[in-house]
Amino acid sequence: MPGHHPSAHARSQPDKPALVIADTGEVLTYRALDEGSNRFAQLLRVRGLQPGDRIGLMMRNSPLLPIVYWGATRCGVFVTMLSTHLKPDEAAYILGDSGSKLLVLSASVGATPRALAAQRAALIPEVAEIFFADDDDPIPGATSLGDALAAMPAQPVADEISGFHMLYSSGTTGRPKGIAMPFTAGPIDEFNQSEGRPTMYEGLEPLVAWNAGPLYHAAPLSGMVITQRLGGTFVTLRKFDAEATLRAIAQYRVNHAQFVPTMFVRLLALPDAVRAKYDHSSLKLAIHAAAPCPVEIKRRMIDWWGPILFEYYSSTEAVGSTAITSEEWLRKPGSVGRSQLGPIHICDDDGEELPVGKAGTIWFEAPAGRYVNYLNDPEKTKKATHPRHANWYAVGDVGRLDEDGYLFLTDRKDYMIISGGVNIYPQAIEDCLIVHPKVLDVAVIGVANPEYGEEVKAVVQPKDWADAGPALEAELRAWVSTRISRVTQPRSYEFVRDLPRIPSGKLAKHELRKIYGNPVAVT
Repeated sequence: MPGHHPSAHARSQPDKPALVIADTGEVLTYRALDEGSNRFAQLLRVRGLQPGDRIGLMMRNSPLLPIVYWGATRCGVFVTMLSTHLKPDEAAYILGDSGSKLLVLSASVGATPRALAAQRAALIPEVAEIFFADDDDPIPGATSLGDALAAMPAQPVADEISGFHMLYSSGTTGRPKGIAMPFTAGPIDEFNQSEGRPTMYEGLEPLVAWNAGPLYHAAPLSGMVITQRLGGTFVTLRKFDAEATLRAIAQYRVNHAQFVPTMFVRLLALPDAVRAKYDHSSLKLAIHAAAPCPVEIKRRMIDWWGPILFEYYSSTEAVGSTAITSEEWLRKPGSVGRSQLGPIHICDDDGEELPVGKAGTIWFEAPAGRYVNYLNDPEKTKKATHPRHANWYAVGDVGRLDEDGYLFLTDRKDYMIISGGVNIYPQAIEDCLIVHPKVLDVAVIGVANPEYGEEVKAVVQPKDWADAGPALEAELRAWVSTRISRVTQPRSYEFVRDLPRIPSGKLAKHELRKIYGNPVAVT
């Protein structure tokens, strides 16, 4: 699909918003995006970076982020996207593993940017220079990105060629893994298969896409990139807020939006009067992914918004995916759909295929040109590859197929609880508890039990902290007693004000296991 790049839209519609930060009111036009990205590309060349080199980016959602991203990728440089929640040692590991030569930081994301700048020589010696993106919040030991860009010409570099990005796994079960996606450098105005599916964004005029997730995550980044390739307006937030989301959808007439299930839970928790204040009639497609959505939560969303929900299941590795429409889901509640790429195989621990209806490890048979390749880690790459089929890949999820080829997720294999020899998957227990009217969020983990090895523990965030206590625990015990089997019911409950979710919506269960004495082994 040639001709798709922000620079083309800067020529045809220079004043159109390319990015809107809805909760701050910041707007980036296509003209400003094109000029700024040209200046950043020029800056990289002046600093000696060539096609194939890598830089690191740890930034909040802001107008400068797409300027840095498109600037790097229009001169052949790869952008290593870093979570703003990383500790200094974690960020240093990723920067060293990726070979990043330069780093751009937002000071406002926490203490890590200042620590990296203060200890650059010790922590990240391979990084030659650090830039801070917030001119109103300078970082000692770093250079002002604004000043550096102002000194550069706003014209394209003479040797434009496409670059891409490097994403790391969330590290919820061990060291983050660098995911080297298939990519071939070429003209900057062409899509590549690793950017996502532009067909999901076409046919909406004018395209106004929304995703409030942090742009260092795969789905929000893909949404921004595709929207700006197509000349649409990408709307986001500094930080997700349920009412701010409804306000933004109404104000900007959003017609394409993407969510994670925890966002649906927060939206449904709003009072009816608040939900009724905002017009969502512009929405034509509401996509969700990243984690399994409880059946009752999704059913409530379809009742509210209509059959515009579209779910997909994939991974950052992108070797396989499924998809399901609202109409299909209503016939197959709980399913994440049928394969959109190669066949799906459900196998036991020995790699042998299981019959229809049996749960096991999900293996995607990847089509030509798609593969799993973890940067600098052949052992983890080997572990993700089937022992007898070189193009079958697994990322640790467990599920089953029905007779029509629809996939149902069970849970991640790493989260499985083994109690008295019985395999228990937390997802079903969490799905049961999350729909209790007094529960806002929940995580289920295994903790040590001297007799059974492990037992089930529920860590619950109440909607109202005043409810936390024995009375609510009794309500929850009664609730689960009629909904899930006795062996899967939590043996203990803990109430917390917040759960450790990473911004993609996934639970950081390794943190909970550390707190409650059953840490997962680093793999």
